[in-house]
Amino acid sequence: MAQSVWKGYLTFGLISIPIRLFSAGRSERVSFNQLHKECHSRLRQPLFCPTCNRMVERSEVVKGYEYEKDQYVLFSEQELEKIAPASSQIMEILEFVKLADVDPLYYDTSYFVVPEEAGRKAYQLLVKTLGESSYAAVAKLTMHQREYTVALRPRANGLTLHTMFYPNEIRQVAEYGQTNNVELKQQELKLAQHLVKSLAGEFQPEKYHDEYQDRAKALIEAKLKGQEVASAPQPQLAPVIDLMEALKKSLADRQAAPKRPPVRAVPIAAEKKGRKKSVG
Repeated sequence: MAQSVWKGYLTFGLISIPIRLFSAGRSERVSFNQLHKECHSRLRQPLFCPTCNRMVERSEVVKGYEYEKDQYVLFSEQELEKIAPASSQIMEILEFVKLADVDPLYYDTSYFVVPEEAGRKAYQLLVKTLGESSYAAVAKLTMHQREYTVALRPRANGLTLHTMFYPNEIRQVAEYGQTNNVELKQQELKLAQHLVKSLAGEFQPEKYHDEYQDRAKALIEAKLKGQEVASAPQPQLAPVIDLMEALKKSLADRQAAPKRPPVRAVPIAAEKKGRKKSVG
């Protein structure tokens, strides 16, 4: 059973909705452990104190802030709990904004918002209202000793919450967005638009998968059997010299290519069953 990461109240106006948050996704990938080259033992990263020259238990760990080089001010869990803002228990909606106005660049982590039994009606009222108005709710939320600005949006008859980066956390890259006085011909734009339309389709996440993970699993299987794995083919690319010619050829290749049949969604239960079967 999934474990909730936060429990409290979502409020707007005088309406309060008891809710729980659940992580909306997690990455699944083949992970490799770090081993000692000599004996192939798995390396660990223990809690080690270089001053006392010994391992320490978690009960001996305290939190501290380094205000000068090697100088720390210490804090207990109780002291940190005292400064927790109201948003650690109550997520108050501060305003509603057009969902289209929220730059996805600010989105950090996604969570499912699930109502408690007593708040189901008010929850559905908010879901339906946001869905029909194309608005998102902006609120404050404190968890894991950090206060977040969050955006809540309707999705699949429920609410999805996204923690958001603060503006000062968005990195600035000097070269980003620089056009350097590049001039585009109208014909080039038209051909590029035709190419985009030829590649256009509905977003179907089930069409995409991690090829690197597939190859990593194949590599593991081959190594266990003492076999070699062929190298993945790598395309040979070069800078485009004639942009117009490249666009025309891309469009011609696309028009000549057979259309792919629509991808059918695989039920989760069937997908899991298939995975278990392939493992054996």
